[in-house]
Amino acid sequence: MAAAEPGGTARLGDRSVARVGYGAMSLESVAVDDAVSLLHRAVELGINHIDTASFYSDGEVNRRIRRALAPYREDVVIVSKVGARAAPGAEVPLTLAQKPAELRASVELDLDSLGLDQIPVVNLRRADIGPGLIADGDQVVNLDDQLAELITLRDEGKIGAIGISNVPLQTVQQALAAEIACVQNAYSLLDRTHEDCLQFCAANDIAWVPYFPLGSGFPGFPKVANNTVVVRIAAERGVTPAQVGLAWLLAHAPNVLLIPGTGSVGHLEENADAGAITLSKREIADLDAIPGQTSANGDGVQPFLDERR
Repeated sequence: MAAAEPGGTARLGDRSVARVGYGAMSLESVAVDDAVSLLHRAVELGINHIDTASFYSDGEVNRRIRRALAPYREDVVIVSKVGARAAPGAEVPLTLAQKPAELRASVELDLDSLGLDQIPVVNLRRADIGPGLIADGDQVVNLDDQLAELITLRDEGKIGAIGISNVPLQTVQQALAAEIACVQNAYSLLDRTHEDCLQFCAANDIAWVPYFPLGSGFPGFPKVANNTVVVRIAAERGVTPAQVGLAWLLAHAPNVLLIPGTGSVGHLEENADAGAITLSKREIADLDAIPGQTSANGDGVQPFLDERR
């Protein structure tokens, strides 16, 4: 019998996935055999939404996913991201790749490294707002030109659906004509900067996939697990503060899909278990009342590299 999907299910384009998924970037920080074991455990737990990118460790994360999961089960949905490429050996091991031809090249890299004939969902990671790299020069590319290339790739059958990442509401509205399946933005209990965007997605049946779902250690991104209200509720329930933060996201809107990243099987299991936590109305009210903070608008590369954690 297949495991129940953590957090229940929601739509990601034309696919149904568990609401608790997995952000695979952390696979680069563990040994190959440990990465394979972690992915096997994820599938055992019912996690079937795996988020990756060809620029994670210059394709090594994709190769580890292929080693662990290929041939892929029909219910496993691999989601990738374009808009940057690896720059091995450089002081900063990442550079933007926003041009249409570069987006196509990134998709081809994904297909090859993952061993897939089609990437189920590909997110366009824009670079006109922070956090992370900001486009300049010839990397300032018109959104419609980018979407046109991704639509062509979709028509060719190389990608199944299109998503968009790191964008304000106006850009999401502009992308509607491309029939986008999801939006990935920085968002958490403590950073609801893009609340308008989330609600717009909910009203238009677009999946909302928050990165930094528990905040971040980088300046401007407080950690959800350190918040006193979160800590109190976690202690009362006998769960971890991180689980409370994830459970709040699931309760906040039905279109939320989580992709927390970890290199630990124990933390993976805790993240999956968060999908079974039903917060009370009082707990939700207490959490909703926590003052929100705006996200950092930094221009550093590291938040781009680390946004899954």
